[in-house]
Amino acid sequence: MSIVTLARHPAPPSSTITPAHPQITLSERGLTVYPEDLKYTPEHEWVKVGDGPARVGITDFAQDALGDIVYVQLPEVGTAVRAGDSCGELESTKSVSDLYAPVNGTVTAVNEALADQPDLVNTDPYGEGWLLDIDVEDPDEVEALMDAETYQGQLEQN
Repeated sequence: MSIVTLARHPAPPSSTITPAHPQITLSERGLTVYPEDLKYTPEHEWVKVGDGPARVGITDFAQDALGDIVYVQLPEVGTAVRAGDSCGELESTKSVSDLYAPVNGTVTAVNEALADQPDLVNTDPYGEGWLLDIDVEDPDEVEALMDAETYQGQLEQN
């Protein structure tokens, strides 16, 4: 299932909306969604943990701010990354933006599909537009990241 951004359309008050997917947060200012099963960074990356490496991507807010993504540069598999350090770049029709590692660890996979289809980051930022997988050194680092509600609150303050 793809998550579709509807932020440009007015939204009814959140109390009258029942999300079809239980892991979606609805903003009172729009219908931009932030899955609740992900963790978020202040730099607008998301992290999903499961039984293996953590999957990393950029949020819908970030892809919308960047505009049409035309090129993605990611680290090589096996690269050690440090939380807060640049580990890649996203080039859009508007600008070039750094991708920051959300946690310490080692890159175990990169989304090869982005070489031919970088626009997947725009069309499906939480699915087919994922960027890389990281073998996390310390699981507590992931837990220290923001939940969907906190991330949404940060966006509304800015």
